[in-house]
Amino acid sequence: MEFEKIEKFVQKEYGINLSAYKSKQLIRRIENFMQRAGAKNEIDFITKLSSDSNLSKKFLDHLTINVSEFFRNKELFLDLEQKIKYYLRPEKNSLKIWSAACSIGAEPYTLAIIMDRLTPNKKHTIIATDIDQTILEVAKQGVYNKNEIRNVDDNTLNKYFTKKDDKFYISEDIKKRVTFKKHDLILDKYESGFDLIVCRNVVIYFTQETKNKIYQNFYNSLKPGGLLFVGATESIYNYKEFGYEKASTFIYRKPGGN
Repeated sequence: MEFEKIEKFVQKEYGINLSAYKSKQLIRRIENFMQRAGAKNEIDFITKLSSDSNLSKKFLDHLTINVSEFFRNKELFLDLEQKIKYYLRPEKNSLKIWSAACSIGAEPYTLAIIMDRLTPNKKHTIIATDIDQTILEVAKQGVYNKNEIRNVDDNTLNKYFTKKDDKFYISEDIKKRVTFKKHDLILDKYESGFDLIVCRNVVIYFTQETKNKIYQNFYNSLKPGGLLFVGATESIYNYKEFGYEKASTFIYRKPGGN
């Protein structure tokens, strides 16, 4: 099945360039959604999306893969905590941190919890971005279900969350430490001066060419000595091409700094 009309619609409606995504995975995701929506073909699907705002939001969510949880791959976050302590010395420095493609906010709030554990009462800048404005509004609420907090130990849960009915609310103190912004990793400019960039479980959906551009942009956005933390299936095999050195299996460092 060809998706030229859908590609143009998605570019115009959502501002997303689908050509940067891996085609087989993308086609499979779109076909599955079209079947569930009862669309006969491209034209029928676009008509449904144009006339049903709820369906349109669901499709955007489906495209941008908004699946997340606190301390996803917990052992890797524990490793990150140690690397932050060793390389970035947060007790001496006020860090600038970016959670890219942050989805429902579990990742940047996890980072805020880690920073509070490492340096209680010290202020760090945590910026969280996503392409999907709707999901950013969800993230700002800071409300999660049991599955999304399954990796959170009891002490952390009691300290940073309040349970109401079957939902878990992140503390106001943690919420105010994170600033949410809309950002497209492919089309938008990147801020600079970051000590830590976290981008996990997103670039696996991109073509190798797009991945390379993103990794190079991340490198340019890091301070000398800064760290890049990627997902558990996203080892950067050509990391030396961009200038990184390896700090750990899924953590890469820009040389320099103190």
